Amino acid sequence: MENETQETQETQNTQGTPETLEAIKAQLEKEQKAKAAAQAALTEKDTRIAELEASLSEAKQGSEASAAELASTKEAKDAAAAKYLGMAKALNPAIPEDIIAGESIKEIDASVEKGKGIVEAVKKAMEAEASKAKVPAGAPPRSEISLEGLTPREKIAAGIQQKGGNQS
Repeated sequence: MENETQETQETQNTQGTPETLEAIKAQLEKEQKAKAAAQAALTEKDTRIAELEASLSEAKQGSEASAAELASTKEAKDAAAAKYLGMAKALNPAIPEDIIAGESIKEIDASVEKGKGIVEAVKKAMEAEASKAKVPAGAPPRSEISLEGLTPREKIAAGIQQKGGNQS
């Protein structure tokens, strides 16, 4: 009998009971659904990766275009600043050209203001120096002859001469 019980158990183990088969089928269906869901998720991820790569490519192209536009704008700014520098030098001939410098309009304006200050300081210094050594233009003013130290006869002769008389 023991052999029969063993054979029955072996048969049941190899063939399985209907409940066990149902449980295995249910588990297999779950695993198949999970596999299908995983594959769907992988497909969705692949699609998303492709979209992101396309966006990255567009962003790189946009970045390159922006860099080119920035370079063009910088060149235009530099050219405008160079023209402005030339005009600033031409409009301010009193300021030495090497004082007016800069790479931007703001820097050029600052150097022009500095140059104007220097020129003004030099003018004031020169005027002060010139006023110290001021020489009157033309003949000296007429003044009366000093009668100090003259004899009475010389004083009389000087008086006659001033009035337009003749001296004998």
